Order: sequence, then C-alpha cells, then structure tokens
Amino acid sequence: MNQFFKISTNLFTEAVMPLAVFLIIVMIGYAIRKIMISRLVKWAKSTKTQVDDIIIAAIKGPFIIWFLMLGLYFALEVTKFPENIVHLIGKSLLVLGIFSATLVLANIISQIIRTYASKVESALPVNSLTQHISRVVIFGIGILIILNSIGISITPILATLGIGGLAVALALQETLSNLFSGFHITVARQIKIGDYIKLDSDQEGYVIDINWRTTKIRMLPNNVVLIPNEKLTKAIVINYYLPDKEMAVLVNLGVHYNSDLKKVEKVTCEVAREIMKEVPGGVPEFEPFIRYNTFGDSSIGFTVILRAKEFVDQYLVKHEFVKRLQERYKKEDIVIPYPIRTIQYEQGRGKEGVL
Repeated sequence: MNQFFKISTNLFTEAVMPLAVFLIIVMIGYAIRKIMISRLVKWAKSTKTQVDDIIIAAIKGPFIIWFLMLGLYFALEVTKFPENIVHLIGKSLLVLGIFSATLVLANIISQIIRTYASKVESALPVNSLTQHISRVVIFGIGILIILNSIGISITPILATLGIGGLAVALALQETLSNLFSGFHITVARQIKIGDYIKLDSDQEGYVIDINWRTTKIRMLPNNVVLIPNEKLTKAIVINYYLPDKEMAVLVNLGVHYNSDLKKVEKVTCEVAREIMKEVPGGVPEFEPFIRYNTFGDSSIGFTVILRAKEFVDQYLVKHEFVKRLQERYKKEDIVIPYPIRTIQYEQGRGKEGVL
C-alpha cells in the first residue's frame, strides 16, 4: 500500500501536477482575455481616439499565446526535469516572449503613425522610410533586451559595431547615400507624398512614396518612375504644390488687328468667369484678367490668366475655356486670324529694280 501511494505520488508530481499547472494558467489566461478584451472593446467604442482600438487589436491575438508560454514555464518549474534543461527552456520562452512583445509594439507604433499621419505630418512627414525607421529602432531595442536577458553583454557588441561601421559604410556607400538622402528629403519637407513635382530631366508626376533607396513618382500616364534619393537631392525640382496647390493657368491667344480690344477684353473675361465658376477644378472666387503683350505677324497677342485648384485641373480648365471662347467669339464676330505673312519684294530693290 505504501509502495502504491509512493508511485502515485511520484506520478502526480512528475506528470499530473505540471499538466494541471499548465491547464490552470491557460484557462486563467483565456478567462482574462475573454472578459477583459470584451470590456476593453466596449470601452474603446465610447472613446474618440483610435489608439485604444489599435492597442486592443494588436494584443488580442498574442494574449493567449503569452499565457501558453507562461503556463509552460510554470509547468516546467514543478517538474523533475534536469535543472539545466528547465533553465534552457525557460530562457528560450523568455526570448520568445520579448520578441513577440517587440513585434506587437512595432505593429502598434506603425499603425498609430499610419492612422495619425496628418497630425504627425507637422513634426515629421509619414512615408515608408519613417515607418521603417520606427520599426528598426523598436526591433533594435528589443534585440538588445534579449541579448541582455540571456546574459550576453551588449557593451562589446556595441563597440564591435562601432569599429565595423566604417567598413560597412565603405561597402554600402551608395546604399547609405540613398538612405541619408531619403531621410534628408523627408525631414526637409520640400517634397512630400502627394506632391506633384517635375524634375529637370522632364519626369513629372505625383510622389507616392519615399523609401530607404528610391522616391516613387506616378506619372500622369499611370507609370511609376523610381528615382534614387541621392539623384533627387541633386536635381532641380519644381514642386507644383508649394507654397500651395492653387496655380495660375495661362492661355495665349491672338485676335485680328481690326478687333475692338476693349470688347475682346470684356467678352474674354466674361467667358473666363463662367469657366472659373462652372468647371470642376476652377477657383470660383478668382477674377480672371487678360494682358495684351504682342503685335504679332498676323494678330495682336494677349494672355488670359485663369486659376486652377491644382496642377492637373489646368487641363480641363483650358479645354472648356477654348471651346466656349471660340463659340462666343463667333457670336461676337471676333476673329482669330490664321497665321499670315506678307512678303514685299520691292522693299529691297534698288533704283533699277534689281537686288
């Protein structure tokens, strides 16, 4: 009887007890997750900020995994496994726990930056480069914590990295040049995601991303141009969104020499006002005007100044303006002459009629 009791006690201690500890901790974790997460979700719906929603969504999945790891750790503590094996498994679980927490924190920070991009923009523009930098910083801190937790001194590692940094910098000179150029573009805020820019090499389009190596520009034909960040910092760039998106739209025209210029100005400005108020992309409060500037070969030239809300709006504004103005000129008998050049042969002849 004593022998049976002893065997049963040993079996309970070696197998049943660890399993019971594991199951109890997992069940506690599941209950906490079910009760706490559901209440936190209800509470988050009543708040205006989205930070709590992001945090709850990020920890909802890993929460039960953390309790599984915690249950396994305590289960090993009550077993009779060799101490070195228990210690090794415990360290491994600790490393996995720190790594998973780092991953969750990186996701939370990335989601917060993406969600509040408009507010963070005032301090630092948001793009792939800034999001990657935030992830690298968080993972770097996590790795240092992991190394320190397993007993590895990080001081020699940091010293080694400092010494080896020069060799790495020389080997990756072009890559690092693009990286720091991209960071300079981001911090300077002279080119931002969404801006319409034109380079001195004639590429133009919307900036859709700035990453660690290139800046992506989507051209109007819907093609994407990848420009190395270093070349972009050295290029002459026209940013059509600075100082603001609105821009002047200039249309050059000419009318016959016999035209009444006051009437031409009046009719042209009336059509221009209609365009500003009725065509999408026009600026309704802008007062269009014209400026005569040239006595051309066949016409008196002038420029009509309109205004568009942004760069691509100018095309529709010009399109509608030319159509309506041509129709109105016909009604008002205002003539836009064909190019004419009169050649006077006698002008250069001598007295005897020869050149």
